Amino acid sequence: MNRPDLPGKFAPGADPFAAHFVDPVLPGAVKTVTARLRETGLVTLSGLTTRAAVLDFARQLMDVQRQRDSGPDGLTAIDDTGQHLRWPRFSGQSSLVLSLHTEGSARVAPPRLMLLVCTEPAPQGGHSLLVDGRSLYAETEDCPEAVAALSNPRAGFFGRSGGTFAPVFAQHDGGQVPVRFRQDEFVRWHPLARLHLHALRMAAVRHQQMLTLEAGQGYLLDNRRWLHGRIAFDGARRCYRALGNPHEPAPPGFLPRSMGGGAA
Repeated sequence: MNRPDLPGKFAPGADPFAAHFVDPVLPGAVKTVTARLRETGLVTLSGLTTRAAVLDFARQLMDVQRQRDSGPDGLTAIDDTGQHLRWPRFSGQSSLVLSLHTEGSARVAPPRLMLLVCTEPAPQGGHSLLVDGRSLYAETEDCPEAVAALSNPRAGFFGRSGGTFAPVFAQHDGGQVPVRFRQDEFVRWHPLARLHLHALRMAAVRHQQMLTLEAGQGYLLDNRRWLHGRIAFDGARRCYRALGNPHEPAPPGFLPRSMGGGAA
């Protein structure tokens, strides 16, 4: 079975699912989720066992955006179709590894929120991988050359002919730092940014966290702060994904240490 580039290495600490969990059926859950997203950019959930439940929860938090491969309701069913192994643009609809990335990185403005819920876990594999962009930035913050190269507006060209130039670490009003990153053939790097890619990828491996999602469990993340991916899997597996912008706007990304953001 295919594995991530450097498998078996995960950030130490508490179980990330338990650490970020909010029960979506409790009174005031939406308010709690919104506050957690502002603080850490990540919330884990359970009890969303049907497409209708996933959609209902997503609509409480975001304007669900229709995607290339979504249904009319805006949700995308993610499973192995058996037909997309040779199509890198559709690798999400296969059983292959998905390297850590920002969803919609080729867009001028990627969606702020991503909700992913597993309704049928794979018999083997398929675990989600997550990395907090603040952890990556913290490892470059003491290297001015790396910060300058990766913050350059033309650090990478994301996508193909209809893509966009963008930095890995952007600068937002108020000092927030949004992240944009991917590790496949759908990005071309500026030579100065390329000098720091190996160190950035190694940092991503050191800080990646793995979530093993059971039926009805999922996560909601700030897509401009957290990178996500998955390991390969065997057998049937189904997830539902919703993308959109939050009903209550908030600055994207995170505050770095130099702006009082604290340790990663």
